[in-house]
Amino acid sequence: MGWVTGVMVYFVVWWTVLFAVLPFGIEPDDAAARESGGWRGTPRRPAIVNKALWTTVVATVVWFIIWYLVTSDWLSFRTGWLAMPTQ
Repeated sequence: MGWVTGVMVYFVVWWTVLFAVLPFGIEPDDAAARESGGWRGTPRRPAIVNKALWTTVVATVVWFIIWYLVTSDWLSFRTGWLAMPTQ
């Protein structure tokens, strides 16, 4: 995997993990007034920085797993158990 591909895969993994992490710890703000821009689903404390840090940690681990699978022969279509049989 080249560095450009690695960066793009990390970008996609990071955003996917972010959307998976966003709902954790959300408590709706029942007192949010519609006139002030709030709504029933508005979170009291969104903790975006904390979620971004957790997203970065989880995305880095997932990216290293993907990198290992791509660069190893364990998951290869050229050699190994996934390779096409030779005639």
